[in-house]
Amino acid sequence: METGAAGQAGGGGPAAAAAAGEYWSEALKSFLDHIPVSLDGSVPDAIDSMYRSDVAGAVIVDDVRTSFGKFVDRDIGFVEFPSLVLWAIEEFDKLGSGAGDKNSDFLTSLKQHPQIAETKIAWLAKSFLWEPFFPVRSHDTLFHAMLLFSKHRRINVVPVVELMNSSVIGFVTQNAVMELLLSSSGLEWLDKIADKQLSEFRFANTTKPVSVYSDQTLSDALHILSKEKIGVAVVDRKTSCLIGSIQCSDLYQLLDDSSLFRNRKTLSAEEFVKLKSKDENISTENSSASGGQNVLSLRTGQRITAGLPVTNRKSDTLKQAMEKLTASRSSCSFIVDEHGRVEGVVTARDIISVFSPPCMDSRIDGGTFFSAALAQTGCRVEHGQMIQNS
Repeated sequence: METGAAGQAGGGGPAAAAAAGEYWSEALKSFLDHIPVSLDGSVPDAIDSMYRSDVAGAVIVDDVRTSFGKFVDRDIGFVEFPSLVLWAIEEFDKLGSGAGDKNSDFLTSLKQHPQIAETKIAWLAKSFLWEPFFPVRSHDTLFHAMLLFSKHRRINVVPVVELMNSSVIGFVTQNAVMELLLSSSGLEWLDKIADKQLSEFRFANTTKPVSVYSDQTLSDALHILSKEKIGVAVVDRKTSCLIGSIQCSDLYQLLDDSSLFRNRKTLSAEEFVKLKSKDENISTENSSASGGQNVLSLRTGQRITAGLPVTNRKSDTLKQAMEKLTASRSSCSFIVDEHGRVEGVVTARDIISVFSPPCMDSRIDGGTFFSAALAQTGCRVEHGQMIQNS
């Protein structure tokens, strides 16, 4: 199937296919050099392996017997560092406040309890803790990845393979998709949507932001983060103003500093935010001389802007939110009023969904790269609605 690229005029053909290849070549720069995690591996070992390799996720591999009687590794799933850490903390807390050695670090504490230490990666499939595994091929369009991000709420990265059932060669991130969309800035199909104010969109969490008060404990915030999987706003109880956030990308710090895990039930959310801000400032200084950085590194605190989380006003445009998120490598931006009070949150997934059916205005062709991806799924879009072909 011939596919076109975002913002490319005209239909398919060699030129469009070449343009699509250029888009994916740019996206490939955002790939994660993944490490394999075995089905038979334990959860603590998987956490330790990803932490030591400084990666936010890993492909799950299984041995498959071929027709020649040989075993080969087959990529069958994907698991993320934050999901494992949050699951482990929830399980640990179920054991009671007296569980664990107060002098132990995070991983040692987990390994002291068979309920956690002996849990295999394979078991996670029964609890739906594997992330959905829907790979795209390197010659698929950007829109194909956008559909996956917008329609599967638990997908944060899209695996890329050369051929179906072949090994994963990398991943495309949500931020990479937004960067590619922004590269079409100035074209009608994108600007007609991206130049609208945020107040014109109905995002899922615009009216119900997830938050904790600054004097609540880190444990409270982690429990909410485990359920919501979205950035938790930390607000001052007296003023209701945003003072920081706690996100999945912060969880590596529980392994960097064991005292954070041990004191999570007494350490306030505000105290954690201050410690995080100090760490981010140091990381930013250190990263300024180190050049490029893996965008899926656990230490995403090495941002251009450290301290307060990314924020926008309702009067800002969607494009302004996209630019802030890609510049900061953040997964969400908190919507605040003129006093700094949180009114909502917009995520990278929310933004990508705006450019995907059925939200996408079907009158905007987008270089015909939309219809090609939909044709693979047996659907089409008419008047802003997705319709299944009969």
